[in-house]
Amino acid sequence: MEIKDSKILVTGGTGLVGSAIKKISPTYDYNFIFVSSKDADLTKYNETYSLFKKHEPDFVIHLAACVGGLFKNMNQKVDMFEINNLINFNVVKISHEFKVKKLICCLSTCIFPDKTTYPIDETMLHNGPPHSSNDAYAYAKRMLEVHCKAYQEQYNDNFICVIPTNIYGPHDNYSLDDGHVIPALTHRCYLAKQNNKPFRVLGSGTPLRQFIYSEDLAQLFMWTLENYNGKESLILSVGEKNEVPIKKVATEIAKSFNYEHMMEFDSSFSDGQYKKTADNTKLMNFIKEYNFIDINEGIKRSVEWFKDNFDSCRK
Repeated sequence: MEIKDSKILVTGGTGLVGSAIKKISPTYDYNFIFVSSKDADLTKYNETYSLFKKHEPDFVIHLAACVGGLFKNMNQKVDMFEINNLINFNVVKISHEFKVKKLICCLSTCIFPDKTTYPIDETMLHNGPPHSSNDAYAYAKRMLEVHCKAYQEQYNDNFICVIPTNIYGPHDNYSLDDGHVIPALTHRCYLAKQNNKPFRVLGSGTPLRQFIYSEDLAQLFMWTLENYNGKESLILSVGEKNEVPIKKVATEIAKSFNYEHMMEFDSSFSDGQYKKTADNTKLMNFIKEYNFIDINEGIKRSVEWFKDNFDSCRK
């Protein structure tokens, strides 16, 4: 498949992963087009069609989504279901209409079944209902995988899905209410130190998670675009040995602010799923080895970026 000098449209191009791809894009000989909600409302078919007509992409990396942390998934289920279904339907259908050579869609490990065995792998996606805390979002993302597979089977389109674990890094959404765990905790710790108050972590801190730094994921997206020719979804994750408790993440964030002596955990809040361990064996069988950025180093970089960009970052 010829990619060099091709046009690669990246939806969600100003978000966490889109920004990471943009950062590494100068090392590739492609014409990247990074778009955001300012360029088109992807929930609207006509606007999405006009966006594709304007750019006529050869390839699409589809990152745009309505996302948030545990409490947004629990409290805004209608939005999480409807907005994501509309965005994904339009991007997939119009990618087919414009004969896109390859479409890569981004899923999430939180869409796997709640009651399952670990580690989870790509074959287990539809083996049972997701956790009730994020079922609306999870089913919308599962339908994206079903939609891509349908176009594979009926039209032989090269539409595939990748499944990252928890992503973090610069350009994240640092909202206290809607952000994912690392950016939300970063913002919470910042404010706690500013006001000389305890750094309060919601939940017990015991759940285990795998975290992947956004620039590592960006590199793996580009590897997938260039090298992965399978039809099945592909987990993009650090290994099981890199799984860490939320307590460690919170502690590393606090250390970055020199504020670990002021931490406290509020166990009255829900922890969500205890673990979501994803098996990256399939990925590693292809790439053989990859030096993922260590969680301590990644959090340090992320916190420094947040400090430097506090006035302008999403929060």
